[in-house]
Amino acid sequence: MRMTPPAVTLRQARSHMLEYGECLPGSIDERVARSWQRSLAAGLLPTGRLADAEHTSGNNLHQALACNHDLLAHSRPVMEYLFEQVRHSHSMVILADKRATLIHTLGDVDFLSKAERVALAAGSSWNEQHRGTNAIGTSLAEASSVEIHGAEHFLERNGFLTCAAAPIMAANGQLLGVIDISGDQRSRHPHTLGLVSMAARMIENSLVIASCQHHICLHLHAQPEGIGTIAEGIIALSEDGWIVGANRNGLDMLRLAPADLGATPLSRTIDLRLEELLTRHKRRPGQPTQVRLHNGTMLFVQVHAEQQALTITPSAPIPGNAPDDALAALDTGDMRWHSATDKARRVAGKPIPLLIYGESGVGKELFAHAVHDSGPRRDGPFVAINCAALPENLIEAELFGYTSGAFTGARREGSPGRLREAHSGTLFLDEIGDMPLLMQTRLLRVLQERQVTPLGGGRAVDVDFSLVCATHRKLREEADQGIFRSDLYYRISGLTVILPALRERSDFQALTERLLAYLNPEREIFLASDLLAQLSRHPWPGNLRQYSSVLRTASAMLEANEDCINWQHLSDDLIEELNAIPQHILLSSANSAPQNLEQLSRSAIKQAMESSHGNVSEAARRLGISRQTLYRKLNN
Repeated sequence: MRMTPPAVTLRQARSHMLEYGECLPGSIDERVARSWQRSLAAGLLPTGRLADAEHTSGNNLHQALACNHDLLAHSRPVMEYLFEQVRHSHSMVILADKRATLIHTLGDVDFLSKAERVALAAGSSWNEQHRGTNAIGTSLAEASSVEIHGAEHFLERNGFLTCAAAPIMAANGQLLGVIDISGDQRSRHPHTLGLVSMAARMIENSLVIASCQHHICLHLHAQPEGIGTIAEGIIALSEDGWIVGANRNGLDMLRLAPADLGATPLSRTIDLRLEELLTRHKRRPGQPTQVRLHNGTMLFVQVHAEQQALTITPSAPIPGNAPDDALAALDTGDMRWHSATDKARRVAGKPIPLLIYGESGVGKELFAHAVHDSGPRRDGPFVAINCAALPENLIEAELFGYTSGAFTGARREGSPGRLREAHSGTLFLDEIGDMPLLMQTRLLRVLQERQVTPLGGGRAVDVDFSLVCATHRKLREEADQGIFRSDLYYRISGLTVILPALRERSDFQALTERLLAYLNPEREIFLASDLLAQLSRHPWPGNLRQYSSVLRTASAMLEANEDCINWQHLSDDLIEELNAIPQHILLSSANSAPQNLEQLSRSAIKQAMESSHGNVSEAARRLGISRQTLYRKLNN
């Protein structure tokens, strides 16, 4: 358990920060100091009142639950087990999402009343910007396990609490939320932080296994008995041997960072080819194989894979019943994208409207067209309408059509309208959140009656089409606020899928290869490895649209005898942006790998001690050696 400074020291540190804007160096824990400064920068004061927006909100809870179904499902059993360990200790177990909204709690009755006084209840936001320094918000901000005790809380009203929280990571390295134990500061226990850290790893392992069940998975440990325990590493592989998902133990064992997911082949980490691992697995199912990492570490690996995946090689496609349609052609390995294609494929051709969420440029129209081409209406028309691009005074005529002379400037022969053009095919309404309310009413009537009446009168015409809509806006929130018709929202959201932003995707390498092949059909073009690594860490606010444009321009800059895109082929503004990425996140083991066993040993020990925050027992476990051996090496 970390030692908390005496109350007088914390008061002095707080006074100094309020007066000078920073903490005295060494006076308090560095993470607490950083959090205090963030709290102050957010406009909070230790004795200040909270705004109403930060208190418990049923709307917040409803949205958080809808967005975090998998996180909650895999966390509930662990939370119940964890609560049994701390029951009757004047405390509660809390799950919060990545925005620090509390989505589930379990607690002792005698403590819940105290917790409710500070809105420590489901639906509340405990983001640092709202609550100041606290274990939940600070763990999210620091992306690490954190304990906040008593007066270390920025707001004095929370000073009666002692809290420990650990972040929960997805298989793609993204932060999903935190699990926390909060209680009366008088009931502080030295093992609480260890308990929540263990619980977070249990949840992560469950999530990784569930989300990667269609991938080849490798389970790793320094000892064969460690496979299947909470301490095992889990690595998910694409069909051609690229590491596309992992738990934190797996990343630690292979010396990888979350940013390496989707950009690192298995062959770059271990000395055994994937096809050899699969062959051994077929010969001896369930038996671990010992492998050597390229840094010299020995690990045991056990393969878990679906039966149809066992006959593949890194260069061969998966045989059997794998889908071979337009949606499959867009699937380059990212788990979230794969999940979206799988769901959309199941409703293609059924009378279920599809709503696609995603930032601008993620490929919503491309996805919608692939859904159309993968369904039974593929031979019918695909009619795409961008609701944000049509002038409000023309959108009604564009959608519903008009008769001759319906309005000034109308064509003599009239127009059938885009809804009628989509008959027997698919209607795609892009950016439907920008449709005017009046048009929303008319569209709803069409969807209910399946008939279109053109402007200017005339008889109603039957229409039959599959409906796919897309938006970057939060329609559920806008429906609750009356900005978007709630009845239309429920009509168009039969199935909702969310397409990940480019910066969130784990298949950057495969996606890049696919784009380059599309842009350069006449020759094979590839990216320099260091440039690919830097591009994979760029935020890409324009997503696929922006990245495709960059690759198209870079391809045009190649000489006739060149086949490798490098820095000199990029535009100057992009080079400036890429060079502005902080160097501490560019973890290139290839450029800094030690050259002999002694250097390897020292480097491995240093990394293990740093990642274990100086805990010798934990570092020894990660290295797969005894504490005595590690002490001896540290003293050499």
